[in-house]
Amino acid sequence: MPDGVSNGQQSSESSTRNGVQALETAFSGIQNSKQDVENTRFNLASGYQGSDGGKYGGLISQWEDQCDIVLKNLKDVIEGLNQSLVQHGKQQGSSNDSIDQAYNQAQSVFDTLSG
Repeated sequence: MPDGVSNGQQSSESSTRNGVQALETAFSGIQNSKQDVENTRFNLASGYQGSDGGKYGGLISQWEDQCDIVLKNLKDVIEGLNQSLVQHGKQQGSSNDSIDQAYNQAQSVFDTLSG
């Protein structure tokens, strides 16, 4: 396989793995932030009993719902990229098998011709 193709595939796989890692880091960061907000809400709940506390609670609930959507979307993208890596690995393996078979066949023909 020409170096350009091999390097391109390795680069693409590396980029995908880096992307997965970055998304996983973002996912963890959002989860940590969400937990911090929840902890703050519980700590302040006793002090915010009036209408302002209700509005604050509603705002936090809305933010948490939006966080859940972002987390779900990140998880879906991570899973999609991981699936792509699995499929790439299978395709790469199939390509290597085809190349190996062709090489072995060519070597066999050469051996027969060279006596």
